[in-house]
Amino acid sequence: MAALSPESAIVAVEAQLKDIVQNLYNLIVQVYDHHGGKTHEAMKREIQSLVQNLVKLSRTAPSVQVNIPPEVTSYVENSRNPDIFTREFVETVQRMNQMLNGRVDAYRMLQEQLAWQVSSAIPELKGDVTSVVESTGGNIRV
Repeated sequence: MAALSPESAIVAVEAQLKDIVQNLYNLIVQVYDHHGGKTHEAMKREIQSLVQNLVKLSRTAPSVQVNIPPEVTSYVENSRNPDIFTREFVETVQRMNQMLNGRVDAYRMLQEQLAWQVSSAIPELKGDVTSVVESTGGNIRV
């Protein structure tokens, strides 16, 4: 079997998983609505198809490289929803972003205050202070 590109391997595995789910669904329906010999034969064919699809999947799956963070894996192993992990992660990132924005604002205010103090105390440095503040994206009060 030729090596598959990562994209085509994912597409192939996805199709195989859909086939396996369909096999399982068909078996559930056949078991629920069992009508004797004909259903028994149909179930045998469905099980054979399921086994063939599982074998194809076991051959294709190693070519798929998926990096799942260990935290998500442990969430799933502990019977927790990975969507909750994602939501908590996003909330944590938002909190950290707000904290960093607060720090940036505080440093910007410190820069402006220092620039104003230095410009007031040493008027001959006002041009240099202004150029430094403007080059770093700050505003200087006149």
